[in-house]
Amino acid sequence: MFRPHSVGRSIRGLRSCHRRTSDEEHVVPDINARPDGNAGTDGNEENEWLIYRGAGEPHDGISALPDPPPWRDFDGGPLVEPGPGTDSASTRRLGAYRHMAQLHRPSPEELEIVNAALYLRRPLLVTGSPGTGKSTLAHAVAYELGLGRVLRWPIVSRTTLQDGLYRYDAIARLQDTQIAASGRAQTPGGIGSYIRLGPLGTALLPTARPRVLLVDELDKSDIDLPNDLLNVLEEGEFAIPELERLAEREPRVEVLTDDSTKVTVEDGRVGCRAFPFVVLTSNGERDFPAPLLRRCIHLELGQPDHKQLATVVRAHLGTEAARIGDDLITRFLERSRSELLAADQLLNAIYLTHHAAPPSRDRLADMLIQRLDRPR
Repeated sequence: MFRPHSVGRSIRGLRSCHRRTSDEEHVVPDINARPDGNAGTDGNEENEWLIYRGAGEPHDGISALPDPPPWRDFDGGPLVEPGPGTDSASTRRLGAYRHMAQLHRPSPEELEIVNAALYLRRPLLVTGSPGTGKSTLAHAVAYELGLGRVLRWPIVSRTTLQDGLYRYDAIARLQDTQIAASGRAQTPGGIGSYIRLGPLGTALLPTARPRVLLVDELDKSDIDLPNDLLNVLEEGEFAIPELERLAEREPRVEVLTDDSTKVTVEDGRVGCRAFPFVVLTSNGERDFPAPLLRRCIHLELGQPDHKQLATVVRAHLGTEAARIGDDLITRFLERSRSELLAADQLLNAIYLTHHAAPPSRDRLADMLIQRLDRPR
């Protein structure tokens, strides 16, 4: 049986022995170095291997990540420029997270499993009830390791693999061609003007450092999508048939990315150099096929306790709101034992009741904190 606490020891041994043999000099990171580049001084060997530490402060620890295992070593290229920095979506999520880091740190098991996914270049499947911080984890890793904007791919029942890889607007191209032929507009641009890479396609561009891809609520997908993902996640590449057909005549085509920047695709294929840090989230509404589970590292996030919820409230709403809302936290936890509730319901209730008249506090809280698993 896989035991999370054994991951650190196993990978630490791998890290010390995994050296690329070649005629060129290759610098192997010091296994005793901290992610910020300084030598370890705390004497805690159990934590020295960690790249992501859940501290909420940016550092360059990703540069100490060793070479991937041979079966996860990709050679896509030529390299493209890294994506943009943190955007407003991450700022909204991590404004609280950065303050929370001073008060609450992830458990050792959570840190070890996240780092196992980083080392092994495997997707991280994060499961748990709504509001336990599954999506926020992707933003936290991206922020701390300086990996730029999180590429978010929200999943619904109609989502297909094609949606995540790229979109080709053939209708717009045809319309532009017809308008140009009538003399009412200039000649339209090349085919690349009508191709836009999706979040997954952008994450698989050849970059020196991994991008962070959040595949949000995969359990909402239809039955085919988890299986459709297998080959792309295993091979780290995909083809764009519309460009492959033109490869002999036009081998280099500039397309738009999910970041709204332009990159050049060669010979109609996109392949990664650094495999992205992929976070697949699930609320547990369905089971996934064994082949997908085999390719993922699994992290189960449990329900937060009173201290953790108080930390969340204090980080978002301040110390006074946390003090006044302490009784709501207690009631929320009591109800959580038998009802499906989400932490954001608690935040809404404390925020609103903090501004409401005392006689209506309980009524407003009950109105906002309703069980999510009750029949409608």
